[in-house]
Amino acid sequence: MTTKSAKDLVAEASREVTTLSAEEALARLARTDTVLIDVRESEELAKTGRIAGAVHVPRGVLEFQADPASPTHKAELGGGRSLILYCASGNRSALAAKALQEMGLAPVAHVAGGFAALEKAGGVVEPA
Repeated sequence: MTTKSAKDLVAEASREVTTLSAEEALARLARTDTVLIDVRESEELAKTGRIAGAVHVPRGVLEFQADPASPTHKAELGGGRSLILYCASGNRSALAAKALQEMGLAPVAHVAGGFAALEKAGGVVEPA
């Protein structure tokens, strides 16, 4: 028996991290110190593509690729950059943003509504 549901964990993460609308996220991408991170699985990207310029870091390896001491570290996740995460709907990205925040990375935010919201707000979609 679980004491917290997945819904509980997402709600908790959403209270603790910055949530941006798709429009706010797209506006922030004009800044050179901001990186958009797609935390969806590779299969999802293959089906839908990704928002142009987004760096793909699947949720399952995010903490490892964010850790500078890890052999799989991605430089895009460091250097004091502002990180904006998205998934399909905003649930996984909330959990992912919380994890990065707990690791000491800042500023970190996630996009409410995820990929669909970004696409609807005018985000350019490119093939994965």
